[in-house]
Amino acid sequence: MESTALNNRMARWKILLSEFDTIYVNQKAVKGSVTVDFLASRALEDYEPLNFDFPNEDMMYFATTEEDAQEGHPWKLNFDGASNVVGNGIGAILVSPNGDHYPFTSKLDFDCMNNMAEYEACIMGIRTAIERKIKVLEVYGDSALVIYQLKGEWETRDPMLIEYRMLVLELIKEFDDITFCYLPRDENQMADVLATLAFMVKMNK
Repeated sequence: MESTALNNRMARWKILLSEFDTIYVNQKAVKGSVTVDFLASRALEDYEPLNFDFPNEDMMYFATTEEDAQEGHPWKLNFDGASNVVGNGIGAILVSPNGDHYPFTSKLDFDCMNNMAEYEACIMGIRTAIERKIKVLEVYGDSALVIYQLKGEWETRDPMLIEYRMLVLELIKEFDDITFCYLPRDENQMADVLATLAFMVKMNK
């Protein structure tokens, strides 16, 4: 909507100019082509057109592998398992030497004790580290039973847990150096959340 004050001002100008041989004409919109023509007429003499050819178009991307950039530095693995009447889930997080986090989780479709879920989470994390060709790993878990059994400080009596421990000891042969450390539950919250979310998800078998 046009301003009333503006219309009154234009009307006054028309009246004042009517005594002269001057005709007032409203300004028309400036077309885009006029602007282009104006700029083209004043082109720079040293202008060079852009070259849109990409010489390395067969390359997808450039990256520095973390194995090379952080060779010899340890990766970290946090794991946790969750087991209750609702379901069973496991979660783990790989942390690179420069601080990148790689979370992963899985839902277990079989009944198991909480300690079995903890071992499952640990095994999932270790296998993922092996797939990434990680050679130096620090493993953190909030299950004192699992950690101290893997360190050899606690005796393993449950037949099911003995098999789990034997599997872990077989897997860790792939590493140049691996350590197991106990972590309080409140410092392992991210892995705990992943494990909890895993068994809450309803999946179609």
